[in-house]
Amino acid sequence: MVAIISCNSYSPLAASKWINPTLPTKASTFLTTPKYNSHKHVQCQLQNGQKGRPFSLKECAISIILAAELITGIPSLDAYAANPPLPDLSVLISGPPIKDPGALLRYALPINNKAVREVQKPLEDISESLKIAGVKALDSVERNVRQASRALKQGKTLIISGLAEAKKDRGAELLDKLEVGMEELQRTVEDRNRDAVAPKQKELLQYIGDVEEDMVDGFPYEVPEEYKNMPLLKGRAAVDMKVKVKDNPNLEECVFRIVLDGYNAPVTAGNFVDLVQRHFYDGMEIRRVDGFVVQTGDPDGPAEGFIDPSTEKTRTIPLEIMVDGEKAPVYEATLEELGLYKAQTKLPFNAFGTMAMAREEFENNSASSQIFWLLKESELTPSNANILDGRYAVFGYVTENEDFLADVKVGDVIESIKLVSGLDNLVNPSYKIAG
Repeated sequence: MVAIISCNSYSPLAASKWINPTLPTKASTFLTTPKYNSHKHVQCQLQNGQKGRPFSLKECAISIILAAELITGIPSLDAYAANPPLPDLSVLISGPPIKDPGALLRYALPINNKAVREVQKPLEDISESLKIAGVKALDSVERNVRQASRALKQGKTLIISGLAEAKKDRGAELLDKLEVGMEELQRTVEDRNRDAVAPKQKELLQYIGDVEEDMVDGFPYEVPEEYKNMPLLKGRAAVDMKVKVKDNPNLEECVFRIVLDGYNAPVTAGNFVDLVQRHFYDGMEIRRVDGFVVQTGDPDGPAEGFIDPSTEKTRTIPLEIMVDGEKAPVYEATLEELGLYKAQTKLPFNAFGTMAMAREEFENNSASSQIFWLLKESELTPSNANILDGRYAVFGYVTENEDFLADVKVGDVIESIKLVSGLDNLVNPSYKIAG
């Protein structure tokens, strides 16, 4: 199996290497890794109510690296001594990262409409307000709702003007539903019904996400010529991954909803959707779980990736990273190799359940079929100041039941991964070719 972290170092870059001595030994490679529409929430079948979630301490400077080494035993000071983390540490003290996968997906859309963001932000802030104990939280929630309602009233015309022409009618209907929903949420707060707030917030943010997707008018850029004939996801898609959990007293079976972002990773996401349509992952075991990542995608036999029957060769894809502020991804190079130390990625490793492609340690363009999900959150390290952002291609997030990834173990079986939306966004599908 291609390992997510090599036997010697975690990153192929000139800086910030992460030593991990406890890796699988089949291969010495680090292979390498909104709510979408109105799909219903898929419940996991629990034996009891317990569930766990690991807590991540990553480097925030040399001192944080040392602390993480003492706590997790993963990072190594020796690697950092020869190669200091980042030349400019000011990036390490920026604001706190967004950790909600739905919010990350909303902000990753290729749109620029300030009015809709001013409605979105206070609705998202309700999650922070609900961290206050008891009904006192509702005072803060009420302020959030009033701010969002005011922003919608003042900016509705600008929001509608930002919709794609063919989607204006649908977008206007969604905004009407959003307006009614916020009035209902206001009454919920006035009734001091705390338990009803979060479900209503989720509904309203779904409307917001759908409106923002309706602002995208076609695919926003051209994929480079050398990759344009590969399977490409030109937009968003969603899959349900059903995992059969063995020997776990807490969990029997779980379905994870995953939203794939082809706007920011069309080659990477397209490759994955193509493999899903081939049923490549169905029946495959989870190969690695170490408290940091969950990894799968290594087929049985000597191959460490997908062998394309039409060529009888391993299909590989390039490293693909979208930088915030750019119109198209960069390919074949890490951001450090490009000297972009402060660059922010559009799809950061911030959320529990961030999904990315694994690859060989020293080969940027060696990703094939192995994928991983991050089990740690960046509590101390802001977005793009950790050792993963800009080095591995993120192409989606687990948006439902992500917490239960912590209960998955080596040997658990992916019963199936099924595409539930977005097939129309897949171009050049190789799975339709005979063989």
